[in-house]
Amino acid sequence: MKFKSLLLSGAAIVAIATAALVFRGAPSTPASTPLVAPVGTPAVRPVPADWPVEHARRTDALNAYVADNRVAYDWFTRFPFSQVDGTPMILLKLLPVIDPDQWAGGTGFLSEIGLFTDPAALNNPLPVGVGFSGLAGDTTPSRVDYTSFTCGACHIGRVENTTGGLDLIRGGINSQFNINAYFVRLGRTIDTLAAGATDPEQRKAAVLAAVLQGLDTATAQSDTYFYADSRYGDLSFDAAYEARQIAAFRADAPALTSAFVDYVDGFVGGFATYLDKTYPDFQAQMLAGLPGMADATGVSAVHGYEDAETSFIGKLMRGSILPSEPGLTDFMAVWAQQDRTAEWDASGTELINGGGQYNGNIAIPIYRNLAASMTMGLKETDLRVAAFSAELLKDLPATPYPFGVDLALAGQGAALFAENCAVCHQPNNGRVYDTLGTDPSRANVITSLLMKGARGEYLTLCNPQTVITLYADPVAPCATFDGTSLEGKANAIMRPLDQQKGYNATPLHGAWALAPYLHTGVIPTMFHLLVPDQRPDRFVKSRLGYDTERMGFAWQEGPPGGYLYDTTAFHALTTKGHDVDVTEGDRTYRLDWSDDIEGAMALIEYLKTL
Repeated sequence: MKFKSLLLSGAAIVAIATAALVFRGAPSTPASTPLVAPVGTPAVRPVPADWPVEHARRTDALNAYVADNRVAYDWFTRFPFSQVDGTPMILLKLLPVIDPDQWAGGTGFLSEIGLFTDPAALNNPLPVGVGFSGLAGDTTPSRVDYTSFTCGACHIGRVENTTGGLDLIRGGINSQFNINAYFVRLGRTIDTLAAGATDPEQRKAAVLAAVLQGLDTATAQSDTYFYADSRYGDLSFDAAYEARQIAAFRADAPALTSAFVDYVDGFVGGFATYLDKTYPDFQAQMLAGLPGMADATGVSAVHGYEDAETSFIGKLMRGSILPSEPGLTDFMAVWAQQDRTAEWDASGTELINGGGQYNGNIAIPIYRNLAASMTMGLKETDLRVAAFSAELLKDLPATPYPFGVDLALAGQGAALFAENCAVCHQPNNGRVYDTLGTDPSRANVITSLLMKGARGEYLTLCNPQTVITLYADPVAPCATFDGTSLEGKANAIMRPLDQQKGYNATPLHGAWALAPYLHTGVIPTMFHLLVPDQRPDRFVKSRLGYDTERMGFAWQEGPPGGYLYDTTAFHALTTKGHDVDVTEGDRTYRLDWSDDIEGAMALIEYLKTL
């Protein structure tokens, strides 16, 4: 293992440990920090006079925003994290051909891992959340296109509407995306194609033979099998383009296939090693994957310590750098980032009053998005993805609640929200809270060594002198933040560790779509969050139907869809937290509504309107 790979792994570890995953819904409060508004008295959003009219207005505003920011939206949804690394497009699209037992073809491609085809974008040869490098238009015809996940894999969700169709939740949460299952299935495919071979070179030779045979089969079916004769702007991915890509892949197939096998074998082996260290007696479930969730360190960490069992540096890394606590958490919603954005303190050296993710440890959006882009451990992370995403997400509206609202009841709930909730769940609250009983593991995964390595890697990829091209213009995306130069401010990239040991109380934009609640998604509905004595230990996650009464996705056991989520199976999945009233000075903030169900239902109705 090269030392450089350890540095990259250190940054990649922090990637999921920061931007891709989030605490969703409930704060906890340190005894040393008063439960008061840090920026002033928060405003409570007024209840609209007519919900269908308001819903239509917000939907139109969201659609207009996406249309006005189409380029940035496409980079968020369709563009891969690297232009020069990942899985070759040809190889990825061959999976249903070479291993149909693991992978579906056609419009169901990658549905096994929770990805889907957007009915409004049928010209896309890949499902939502996967991109290929050719879309950038700056590749030569002889270079192989690479694929990787995009931001949309985690952050474009769906909900079943009143007519039984599925509506997109843009910038929300893909509760069905199962990144662990993707790698495990790839590992099974390689094992199947290797046909029992254990020697590394024999395994690669067997996989290469199967891939080339599959390529012959696919090309015999159609001359547009891989790119579906698609277009993007002025770019045409027609039969001629496809033929050039196939020729380029064939010319370098041994090296490309070998790199693919090494990447997958390394990840699967490394992840298993990590689970042995951090998830005792829960390894099998983690390998199967928990859709809508990921480990805050595991997926990215293993891209640099596959040989941790045998190398000296690997053992040192496991013992001294990797966190010893599990970082399992749900994906986050990423809309309306402006209301999570930090500002400089009076000295202009420290960022305050905002955070952006589960504990606010990366306050600058470009670095937060860059961290998310690095989760796959790819070479030459494309900084344009992070830059365009920062532009898009700054003011991206939350998807409005798609069902009916009792506005009279919501009016009662608005008063209760103002009295009990708004002081914490307000814009730009950069505090972290840590004593409301939520499991602390997720807030303890960052170490000083990890933070130091991450800062260095982020600055390598984007420092004040870094220049990229956006909209055909040169820009320096990491030169300033909030009007202040970032020169000499490396420490601002990540907050001090003592400011990270807890969870943010974020604004509740689109609160309806954040279910299930708490950072590990252990509370199925808002009703169960407010009425803790009725919280179930087991429920179904990742359904797309919706419980409009309790405000959460369909959760009761039984078909169809989803998976059974047992919160008693692992200590970090406890349903405890946000379940005891808090008194500060002469004020009591109500968190437990078990003896006031009517009040809880009024709060729920108001939260639907946010």
